[in-house]
Amino acid sequence: MSTAAIKKTTSKSWRVVDIVVAALVAIAGGVIFWAWDQGAAALSAPMNAAYPPLTGLLAGGWMIPGVLGMLIIRKPGAALFCETVAATGELLMGSQYGASVLFSGFIQGLGAEIIFAIFVYRKFNLPVSLLAGAAAGFFCGLNDSFAPWGWNIAYSGADKLAYIVLTTISGAILAGALAWVATRGLARTGVLSSFASRKAATEPVFS
Repeated sequence: MSTAAIKKTTSKSWRVVDIVVAALVAIAGGVIFWAWDQGAAALSAPMNAAYPPLTGLLAGGWMIPGVLGMLIIRKPGAALFCETVAATGELLMGSQYGASVLFSGFIQGLGAEIIFAIFVYRKFNLPVSLLAGAAAGFFCGLNDSFAPWGWNIAYSGADKLAYIVLTTISGAILAGALAWVATRGLARTGVLSSFASRKAATEPVFS
């Protein structure tokens, strides 16, 4: 095997520091999930009164760890790992949604993971981050609308479509954009010096 091939394989392999930081992102994400549960419960009441599918605008907050974890670690599986472990933490802290959050976390992480995989884990700019957040939101909308445990499974077809569109938008903005901004901010502090994302603050926005 050539030196270049060895380096390429190594760059995609997880190190101990990758696992530790991914776990920290996921744990923090679990806390964010739990807090978001409380806030969403308060905000969803007026939204439901106005037009129930509007609650899809809140969904993006539950997708931040997957996109953020990938933008920081930049290794295959990071989005899926961080989002699923964060959902596990949410469940352990007492989620009002019960065990269904585990599958929700998995499916949302999968949505983000697919986008980064399409770009062969080489593009981490704003457009890709937005797409990853949007994909997580899209998968979230499908899960909530069509899974047996989906909380809005009784919606009409039109309302389900509206909800899925809004979760996709929410994922793009709250998970995609915010995670990208957060990664650049962390890079400026120097805490990402052990990762490929250490130069995130000076990377091109669109290329």
